[in-house]
Amino acid sequence: MTASSLKEKPVRDLARMAKQHGVSGWHSMRKDQLIRALIRKARAARPVAAAALRPRPVTVARDVAPAKNATRDAAVTQRIQEARERLARAKNLATRPEQGRPARAMKDRLVVMVRGPHWLHAFWEITPASVVRAEAALGPEWHAARPTLRLLQLENGLQGSPSEQVIRTFDVHGGVKNWFIDIREPIRCRVEIGYATPSGRFHVLARSNGVSMPATSQADTLDVHWGDIAADCDKIYSMSGGYSPENNCTELQELFEERLRRPMGPPVGRRSSGDADGEGEQDGGLQLEVDAEMIIYGVTEAGCYVTLQGEPVKVQPDGTFRVRVDLPNKRQVIPIVSSTPNGLERQTVVVAVERNTKSMEPHSRDNGEF
Repeated sequence: MTASSLKEKPVRDLARMAKQHGVSGWHSMRKDQLIRALIRKARAARPVAAAALRPRPVTVARDVAPAKNATRDAAVTQRIQEARERLARAKNLATRPEQGRPARAMKDRLVVMVRGPHWLHAFWEITPASVVRAEAALGPEWHAARPTLRLLQLENGLQGSPSEQVIRTFDVHGGVKNWFIDIREPIRCRVEIGYATPSGRFHVLARSNGVSMPATSQADTLDVHWGDIAADCDKIYSMSGGYSPENNCTELQELFEERLRRPMGPPVGRRSSGDADGEGEQDGGLQLEVDAEMIIYGVTEAGCYVTLQGEPVKVQPDGTFRVRVDLPNKRQVIPIVSSTPNGLERQTVVVAVERNTKSMEPHSRDNGEF
């Protein structure tokens, strides 16, 4: 809008334009006054129009938003990757090398040891190649497969027979190779480790030796450290089937000999040529003396007084008692009496036992005889 273009317009058009632009007093103005008023209005409107055409801060926000989204996406991706790595480590049953122990060739093995009347100690070693084979064998089911330890009850002495029955399962994870299993019934059982799928399929990595749970009268030994096992190693080895002729599993003997660094089992055939001169033998032949004890335990009403062969027995607050007595080489009758605190009621139980110990004729063999 310029003054020359406005001068060419008639007064009627200038008045209409002044009215549209809000010029006050337009109806009483002459032509030159209308032109000056319209030019002032046009100049006053230019800064507002220029501000409307300037770039807004929204443009800057558009540049920052992609950077924030990229940072957030990278953090989410990293967390997802870390979660996948944790799941992979938990799923990988391959045994890691032990620090401080000499390197050796590893093989798949699972050994079960009886640690008392109510506890089994499972120990395993799995090679990485076996885990790779399990992944290939399971195919698409590998992603949902879970590392699992299974307890199987043996109805007879034959392992792998149809009479085996899975009675319990345990979810295990990578990075461990020891597992304690509580047993509440005297059963014969074994353990196997592998991967279980939701469809019910089980891929076995290793099977253990078969063991029979001992009677509850035997002491319960529970310890995870091999240094403490050494004190009762022969007892644990025996309860785990090491001396049983039915157990032809060599993993148990190999594991004990490797960890305890001494031979296990009967000494027949283990003598070295250095013993040929009879060094270490005592004069008069091999000496062997045997004695025996017996543990009597029971339960009565709380607060009662108990005697065994007339001698008082310590009774626990819950009424249980346990006493160790000598078992001489003869027949004997042992009365156990429980009396109420007021002495009005009495109950007697008699235990008759007999020990018959005999010494067999000594036997010797030449070094070359096996």
